[in-house]
Amino acid sequence: MATAEFELIGRYFASLGGGDRIALGIGDDAAVFDVPEGEQCVVSTDTQVEYVHFFPETLPEDIAYRAVAAAASDLAAMGASPLGMTLALTLPEADELWLHGFSQGLAAAVRDLALPLMGGDTTQGPLTITITVHGSVPRDAAVTRGGARPGDRLCVTGTLGDAAAALALQRGELSGDRLPEAEDVEWLLSRFNRPIARFEWLSFLRAHGSAAIDISDGLLADAEHIAAASGVALTIDSTAIPLSDALRRAAPSEARLFEWALGGGDDYELLCTVPAGCQIPDGLAVIGEVVVGQGVQIDRPTSGAGGYAHFN
Repeated sequence: MATAEFELIGRYFASLGGGDRIALGIGDDAAVFDVPEGEQCVVSTDTQVEYVHFFPETLPEDIAYRAVAAAASDLAAMGASPLGMTLALTLPEADELWLHGFSQGLAAAVRDLALPLMGGDTTQGPLTITITVHGSVPRDAAVTRGGARPGDRLCVTGTLGDAAAALALQRGELSGDRLPEAEDVEWLLSRFNRPIARFEWLSFLRAHGSAAIDISDGLLADAEHIAAASGVALTIDSTAIPLSDALRRAAPSEARLFEWALGGGDDYELLCTVPAGCQIPDGLAVIGEVVVGQGVQIDRPTSGAGGYAHFN
């Protein structure tokens, strides 16, 4: 790179490393952080690649924020509190304007998600962002994909399909009479570019969640992961799936609406199973149940809603 690596780090990232649990952050060979007493460390890594996960015209602020939120969502699904993160940033060139925007988005994610930047690496190559997040959970209390039991209810946070509709918009697949109003476009794009890692559900998940996963590859695909890990079957009532008004207005047909909601992915909402005796709070929608068997069963055709596959 034309600009020295350490100069880039100092200028754009060094100020993002403050945190109560960070003993040694940016500027040394490795980071040192404290895990609360009686808790275990939870680690997850997520990579975003240009042309695969975002478009070249995507604002660098949104690229940074989305990369962090997507990785942080894995912590939320495990019931883990955020501690900090590292960033591996591969750049075609040291574009000062782009780096300024990227650092602004990164700073917003650090603030919103309580994930200080502890360190990382910068190198030259095709634009790629790899975020490794670190969190903690009380010992032996991590919520996994393998705890669902027959009789549990299947629940989801937020609304599904918005990010998939935003992707269709960015690809130019919606036009003419089907082009959403400006406020709907803004909502859908925000759901793609600025997903929410659902840390507000940590207490509920730890207390009541028998299994959980974040919806990154699509509802059906990620439900299959829970079913397989738990050795059960999941039934889904399509009429109970929470859908935003913007999504309903944007969909050219009911088939497309449910294709987005069932298989679109990138929602980063939480899919969890909850025992039958637990009261379901507002904001958590019951969309099905856990039964004896295997796989996922749903009351409508699922053609085109298979979910994201990385190597297809």
